[in-house]
Amino acid sequence: MQKIIRIGTRDSQLAMWQARKVQRMLEELEYKTEIVPIKSTGDIVLDKPIYELGITGVFTRNLDIALLNNEIDIAVHSMKDVPTILPEGITQAAVLKRANYNDILVLKDNEEFFAQEEAIIATGSLRRKAQWLDRYPTHTVIDLRGNVNTRLQKLSDSNWNGAIFAAAGLERIGLRPKGAVNLSWMIPAPAQGAIMVTALQEDEFVKKACLEINDKDTELCTAIEREFLNRLEGGCTAPIGALATIDEKTSEINFKGVLLSKDGRKKIVVQRKAKMGKHKFLAKDCADYVIEKGGKQLIIDDLEIAKRIHVFSTKNLSEAQEKLFHDDIGVESSDFIKIRFNRLSPTIVKNPIKNVIITSKNGVESLLNSFAKDELQFENIYCVGRRTKKLIEQKIGLVKHSEKNAQKLAEFLSKEIKGQEVTYFCSDLRLDTLPKVLSENGITVNEVEAYKTVYSSADVEDKVSGILFYSPSTVESYIQKNSADKIAFCIGTSTANEARKHFKEVKIAQVPTVESVIELVNLHYVQ
Repeated sequence: MQKIIRIGTRDSQLAMWQARKVQRMLEELEYKTEIVPIKSTGDIVLDKPIYELGITGVFTRNLDIALLNNEIDIAVHSMKDVPTILPEGITQAAVLKRANYNDILVLKDNEEFFAQEEAIIATGSLRRKAQWLDRYPTHTVIDLRGNVNTRLQKLSDSNWNGAIFAAAGLERIGLRPKGAVNLSWMIPAPAQGAIMVTALQEDEFVKKACLEINDKDTELCTAIEREFLNRLEGGCTAPIGALATIDEKTSEINFKGVLLSKDGRKKIVVQRKAKMGKHKFLAKDCADYVIEKGGKQLIIDDLEIAKRIHVFSTKNLSEAQEKLFHDDIGVESSDFIKIRFNRLSPTIVKNPIKNVIITSKNGVESLLNSFAKDELQFENIYCVGRRTKKLIEQKIGLVKHSEKNAQKLAEFLSKEIKGQEVTYFCSDLRLDTLPKVLSENGITVNEVEAYKTVYSSADVEDKVSGILFYSPSTVESYIQKNSADKIAFCIGTSTANEARKHFKEVKIAQVPTVESVIELVNLHYVQ
């Protein structure tokens, strides 16, 4: 029986159109397919956190996770939204023939404002904003976000003169208004107008199927554009445009690229040609030219401009995690709690233990700091959190049951092991919820202080408007030196309950991961 290729897509109108196009192309080749809309980030069944795998794209992250979790076989993306470095284990399987790569201006009324000194244009793209201000420096450009339909509605309801869109997006779903102006002078985003299909590197069947719908010319041109972007960007967001086209008469690749300051006042343009087959260094040569003309310094200068929004993380973030924040959000981070493992007595594990509770990864590491895996003979292991469960099963043994928080685990165990004993490996600072509920239900709790939680608070500047918290202890540590006149972004219910004792505005991430807290921050400030 032939494998059914599960096509993953976001559930917007445009994304679904693109997925159906891929579906039609594959089914014309007699492959069986089904479309799987992916709405929100679930917990991650992976051996590594997503930032170690390079999952960074705001618009592609959910589909990357679904691929790696084997929930889908391929993912369909607007190629311009895909990071230039794909996550570990994921590969580009196909690029469809490119559609209209231009940007267009959708007018509110008419074009008379072009001759006027003042006008209001809307766009959510730094590249479009910078190029517009380079051409019309006295105009005002305001931020516009949301899906295509939402942005069109916002334009209709506004007093703006116009809004800039990718032509392909509007044309694909039949929403390009009459009278929209083609901005042929604006260099598009790298790979704009192209659709990319990604798959797992190991899935030979799917990769072979996708190869049959791949357009080689589009693949070649977009690869040059994305390499140019990658060489200039260095992981930073900057107003960069790139376009490679093939002249069939001369068999030449024509390339033009641009890097601008975010305010559009500075611009570096490059144009080069290369014969087909001799284009290997075209992107590199163009990027090197821009760098030599001051491109790197231009990017650095833009990064030094103060961010519009400032947040503070009570846990040190990796460079990859910091990149997940929206461009307008500046973030600082510091570990507000430090963990010190206690040296545990060998008598604790001398005999097999029937029931064990571990509520954090620190509990796992503290056990392994004192004992070898073979010494930990636990019959039933109960834990809090999927990541804790994964670590336990990797390093200690199978978990009999896990819950997302201590309250739910306590409720489960009150029925599961009523009248029995349980050994709870915990910190010197822990919530009373779990041992209290268990004791009230006739369960004897033997607490073992496996590690100490040490407060390490720091002064947070007044300009910071939001604080990211990852445990009740980080809240307690923060309050020692700082005021609660900010927004608390919390990783889970227990943390949020502690934050509510001090903060008026508390928000909880949908998934108990650092990345989900960051996404919560982005949604609050940017959407």
